[in-house]
Amino acid sequence: MELVAIGCSTGGLQALQTLLGGLAPCPRTAFVAVLHTASASVDLLCQLLARESPMPVMEAEERMPVRPGVLQLAPPGYHLLIGRDRHFALTVDPKVCFVRPSIDVLFESAADAYRANMAGVILTGANEDGALGLRCVRRHGGAALVQDPEEAESPAMPRAALATAGADHCLPLAAIAIELNRMCLS
Repeated sequence: MELVAIGCSTGGLQALQTLLGGLAPCPRTAFVAVLHTASASVDLLCQLLARESPMPVMEAEERMPVRPGVLQLAPPGYHLLIGRDRHFALTVDPKVCFVRPSIDVLFESAADAYRANMAGVILTGANEDGALGLRCVRRHGGAALVQDPEEAESPAMPRAALATAGADHCLPLAAIAIELNRMCLS
């Protein structure tokens, strides 16, 4: 597994902290996340997530390479895309599902760049962002993991993902971490 792309919204900070706390170091796998937030900066998010993460956490920047062994976060106010050259691009294209950054935009570009060598993960959230992107991940041969809606602080996003894309695994957060460890370390 070369890339794990994660999307979350309402309740996402706590969900990401829990997920990261269960991960083993994965030096060959890059992690990229979109967390819908009203914050103008991801500096504090990086600091909070780094406390639980087995890997460094940083903000993704324009033309920065996707880095294995690192969690890179989408900056607020920009869609984050991954090019086929595995470098990031930032856009201010119109909002998708009323948000920017959009999980769908990240997942669709990542699926095109990584195909079957990636996993898309949808966690708690209050809208439908990520559902179409996860379907794209699956169509390109990637794995789809969705947080059990019954466990999610806000079940709308996991439910939309399951209804639109289905999932290879629908699991509680702790079990998602175990499955990602298996996928990344095998």
